[in-house]
Amino acid sequence: MIFPQYLQKGDRIRIIAPAGKVSKEKVLPGIELLQETGYDVLIGNHVFDRHFQYAGTDHQREVDVQEAISDPLTRAIICARGGYGSVRIIEKLNFIPFLESPKWLVGFSDVTVLHSVLNSLHIASVHGAMPGSFMENKKPLKSFHSLMEALTSGNSQVEMEGLPLNRNGKCSGELVGGNISLLYSLQGTPWQLDTRGKILFLEDVSEYLYHLDRMMQNLRLSGQLKHLSGLVVGGLTEMKGNESPFGKSACEIILDAVQDYHFPVCFDFPAGHIPRNLSLILGAQYALNVESKCTLKRIHP
Repeated sequence: MIFPQYLQKGDRIRIIAPAGKVSKEKVLPGIELLQETGYDVLIGNHVFDRHFQYAGTDHQREVDVQEAISDPLTRAIICARGGYGSVRIIEKLNFIPFLESPKWLVGFSDVTVLHSVLNSLHIASVHGAMPGSFMENKKPLKSFHSLMEALTSGNSQVEMEGLPLNRNGKCSGELVGGNISLLYSLQGTPWQLDTRGKILFLEDVSEYLYHLDRMMQNLRLSGQLKHLSGLVVGGLTEMKGNESPFGKSACEIILDAVQDYHFPVCFDFPAGHIPRNLSLILGAQYALNVESKCTLKRIHP
């Protein structure tokens, strides 16, 4: 696995919008915070463009993303937001410059598509907060501090209280994953994750419970869950029921999909579409311990 160099003050960070349209008022305070922290921040030419629900046309978003990927002086690429649209441009992007001059990619939600591409190239990336959620009431949030710690030192450790639904145990392995809907959408493509022997992280937002079940059954039937080392489940935010009750909660749906396996499972991990969205280094080795307290800690080489 290739790990880009950790950031230092003065390094160049590029802001891109590979998917949904971006609110300037929402993300500019976060971008200014990066500048105040000491980084040279460049904003993509089309970040604030709008084309229906997208941040510009497919071509405009592709151009911005490619420029960031190809710039040898850029040390990190932070996505302005998720939404939808990354999957529409990945075939046209040349990711070889990532191998020639590795740089950190940061984001979550729809950015799972880009994380999965980088994982197929054996390049680590950061599942973490984006500029619109760096601050609240003009003060940096824990999500921002967690991101900076990951980008500047590679440290990543979280300890939390255990939950009754958790399945206790210990394991270690490479951390992979992201948004369930996006992982589901990449099934059968060249960027489908290889989950064998790995710790899988999952999160999602605004899904109907029956559709969550469909996606989890897809992961189960395709063998994506059978050979996991462990499972970490982050925010399952604003899950929706139908007129007829589904009969299981979101956590119970996931537990049902892995009931035939014996790896540890940790629910309610602080990452995803939630205010406390702590950073995870995808592609890094982690140790997971699920007991009365749950710990997920990066294992440095």
